[in-house]
Amino acid sequence: DWLLERLIEGKLLSAPPPRQYEFARLNLTYVITSKRKLAQLVYDHKVSGWDDPRMPTIVGLRRRGYTPASIQTFAERIGVTKSDSWIDYATLEGCLREDLELKAHRGMAVLNPVKLVLTNWDEAFGAGHLEPCTQPALPHPPEGVESPTRHFTIGKEVWIERTDYEEVPPKGYKRLFPGNKVRLKGGYVIECTGANKDADGHITEVLATVIPGTKSGTPGADSVKAKAAITWVGVQDGVQAEVRMYDRLFLDAQPDAGGKDFLESLNPDSLKVVTAIVEPSLAQAHPDDKFQFERHGYFVADRVDHVQGTKPVFNLAVGLKDSWGK
Repeated sequence: DWLLERLIEGKLLSAPPPRQYEFARLNLTYVITSKRKLAQLVYDHKVSGWDDPRMPTIVGLRRRGYTPASIQTFAERIGVTKSDSWIDYATLEGCLREDLELKAHRGMAVLNPVKLVLTNWDEAFGAGHLEPCTQPALPHPPEGVESPTRHFTIGKEVWIERTDYEEVPPKGYKRLFPGNKVRLKGGYVIECTGANKDADGHITEVLATVIPGTKSGTPGADSVKAKAAITWVGVQDGVQAEVRMYDRLFLDAQPDAGGKDFLESLNPDSLKVVTAIVEPSLAQAHPDDKFQFERHGYFVADRVDHVQGTKPVFNLAVGLKDSWGK
């Protein structure tokens, strides 16, 4: 104020002086915003660069899959204050979920695959037969918008999540175990008959029989009751993809508060890279396209490394719900 008054006296600034507003710094849990400390993460190779999807930079947030609308909603929701306070990181994640819920196309991806063999497929449909399947890309499209259709095939062998089979199911488990029936989403109802194991006892294949006439969208779809529907990808048209499972960069909610060494709270599991199998529509994504991998969360085709059709690379933007610490 003193400086502005002197500038007016010296006729270097017109009266009245501009109004000044001061607000507290935005403190976001599990995040640091100090440029000096962020630079240390980059220069010490704790992250891959300023655009690392774990960084709270504009380029990092964009590469992670955050949209302008989600960040604007976050800013509106938290408001402004003159007192120091901490905003829960889950608030930011929730804003992204809200924005992508009605926009992100759906797709099936298997992140920890094991093969499921339908042992009576050849008998029921003929050797080598591939049955075409469809699902809407947007289950709840905005009014006046028609959902695009995803196309994929089911055959004798499909990939499923390894966690979708239990030889001895825990209480309440509704997926695959000997004698239980489930629906392959968008496909048929199947009945599990067991699994093959290697010499060390690890599951190498899950076995089941397909129940003809129960395909989704046909008159017989509800003729057999199934307690659960599981996601899958066909062996014949599934595509390998690199999937980067990002998590919060720090384990401490306030990693640099009170003079703490923020490097000591780095999360060693903030990035896990897996080789997944994705349905054909996902492999045709363009860089920066966003999707909901059904059951898993929201993902974005990496804007740097993803190559349409030949090198699919996806980053986890946010899970379907907040599971931190659970």
